[in-house]
Amino acid sequence: MNRAKVSHPHAVTEMCDEGSRLYASALRAGRIARAEVEHAPCLLEFALLQPDPDDSGWLRPVPPALALAQRLNPLEREIAERRRWSIELSDLFEPFMALSGRTGSATDSISVLEGSERINDALNLATSQCRNEVVTVQPSNHFTERTIIQGLDRDKPLVDRGVRIRTLYQHTVRYNLTQLAYVAQLANGKVEYRTIDELVERLIICDETVAFIPARDDQKVALELRHPALVSYLLKVFEFIWSRAVPLNAGAPYETAPDGITDIQHSIAKLLVEGHVDEAIARRLGMNVRTCRAHIAKLAQALGSGSRAQLGFLIAQSGILDQKLPEEGGIR
Repeated sequence: MNRAKVSHPHAVTEMCDEGSRLYASALRAGRIARAEVEHAPCLLEFALLQPDPDDSGWLRPVPPALALAQRLNPLEREIAERRRWSIELSDLFEPFMALSGRTGSATDSISVLEGSERINDALNLATSQCRNEVVTVQPSNHFTERTIIQGLDRDKPLVDRGVRIRTLYQHTVRYNLTQLAYVAQLANGKVEYRTIDELVERLIICDETVAFIPARDDQKVALELRHPALVSYLLKVFEFIWSRAVPLNAGAPYETAPDGITDIQHSIAKLLVEGHVDEAIARRLGMNVRTCRAHIAKLAQALGSGSRAQLGFLIAQSGILDQKLPEEGGIR
């Protein structure tokens, strides 16, 4: 009866327990029955056994020193070849290294990170080395399960080490149950969350020494900045927005003002007058287009507008954009 060949994913440095036992037995006895090793094919694949010339039903063990030499030879040849490659590469780049050392360009402090994997690897390294504080700006309300898990994997060790975290979101995050659950999981650490109506782009700064900003709208390319002046400037931008944002636990940000128009509708009115379409307004304020249009409809009703063209005129004539909001865009 034909027996199916037993597969075994042994690496070059591995041998199963059964194979080790049978090889040791063959060495002690000088031979081993071929039928005994059917379930340990690694012995033949590693060339540890060879046919007995006097009896085809038996196998003889290859001496361990000879078997080891046979397996080491190709590895040693590969190591020697890689050493040769490393020497050739070093010789190739040596003149360029000398030129780089003389120029000392400021671009050495800016690294372009292409692809989500490389971006996340750089972020993970920076946060693992962080000892004092991480500040982040996270616009939009589009949080997925994958981004939540990545965020927890990165932030939880920071919290456990006592690193302070400050994060800026848009007001719409207050109605995102998934993101609120994420925030709750870090509530026992030195974390602070604030929201504001509009944010421009993502930003992460670790220990005032390294910053990450997107370099493309699809978030597939980012810049890692280590130039002290650039990082310091971005930190000042963060502090400027932070001082005008509202703590996440401060209550609802869309309460109606005495004039019947909410803070978010003031923000929408400003963007309408600037000529932005509904999709662009929704994107900038971190909400979906349907919600944005519902706010526009309420704004039109509050101002008595019968058309989109008239709404822009009434916004300009009403003077609502000239009214200073408390806390520069905070909660009424």
